[in-house]
Amino acid sequence: MLSGGSDGVIVLYDLENLSRKPSYTCKALFSVGRSHPDVHKFSVETVQWYPHDTGMFTSSSFDKTLKIWDTNTLQPADIFHFEGTVYSHHMSPVATKHCLIAVGTKSPKVQLCDLKSGSSSHILQGHRQEVLAVSWSPRHEYILATGSADGRVKLWDVRRASGCLSTLDQHNGEKSKASSEAANTAHNGRVNGLCYTNDGLHLLTIGTDDRMRLWNSSTGENTLVNYGKVCNESRKGLKFAISCGCNPEFAFVPYGSTIAVYTVFTGELITMLRGHYSTVNCCVFQPHFQELYSGSKDCNILAWIPAPREPVPDDISEKSLPQQHLNPAYEDAWSSSDDEG
Repeated sequence: MLSGGSDGVIVLYDLENLSRKPSYTCKALFSVGRSHPDVHKFSVETVQWYPHDTGMFTSSSFDKTLKIWDTNTLQPADIFHFEGTVYSHHMSPVATKHCLIAVGTKSPKVQLCDLKSGSSSHILQGHRQEVLAVSWSPRHEYILATGSADGRVKLWDVRRASGCLSTLDQHNGEKSKASSEAANTAHNGRVNGLCYTNDGLHLLTIGTDDRMRLWNSSTGENTLVNYGKVCNESRKGLKFAISCGCNPEFAFVPYGSTIAVYTVFTGELITMLRGHYSTVNCCVFQPHFQELYSGSKDCNILAWIPAPREPVPDDISEKSLPQQHLNPAYEDAWSSSDDEG
């Protein structure tokens, strides 16, 4: 697993639990530390493995750079420089015909960096303020979603000259023109988090209006699922996660020093995961292990695993069971790392 810290350090962890104990500490394999000549100068905001090969990974930082790293040598193979702070970047998990990295920066223009040519000249124009979140569709390799401080979420087809396919509207086009709210906004605040469902059919967004919204990614329609008030005090990008392979699927959203677990399609708040001692910045779901990882300002990365269900005797109906037997969400079975995340 890759992790990037506020000190600019990048650490690679071995996630395998060789001890087979329920609580264990992951070992740090390698790191790009403060003494490394190419270490990021400021906070690392996003790290991502190259989707098709763990021999390469990427990192972006408040030092206005995106770096492409060789995993074996821990040396940068390429460095992209930008005029402003880099908030987020993403490589498509399904692309076979392009090697574009979408980058959200302090500029309202979405930058597209081409790994093959080394060019970063391709831009997508349409936002009016800084771009805080970017996410490629896991269903269509040319479709990109972006969220901005202007309150808008845009869907793009990067093959098109005009680029923008649609701008998501929280009111589905039914808001009065006399309203003081800006037209075609996804949130009444900064949009700083985006996450597609695993099948790419829906897009979940979060804004500083303390609201989370689920969109049909094909029609652009707000599905009007009500998650209630969420906690979003982040002044930069907020990394949240959606499960894969669960029934129902869950959204794991940082909520102060806890993690709120919602059912994606009904909006029900299932539980709060408690274990961190300070603000949680990010969540990542690992579908192969069915594990959740969270990073916090307390300098810990915690691994959360599903609590095993106790077998139900044949002569007892499920309705008569205590609540913990029925709760399908994740419980506080976690492990922490000694190293800073």
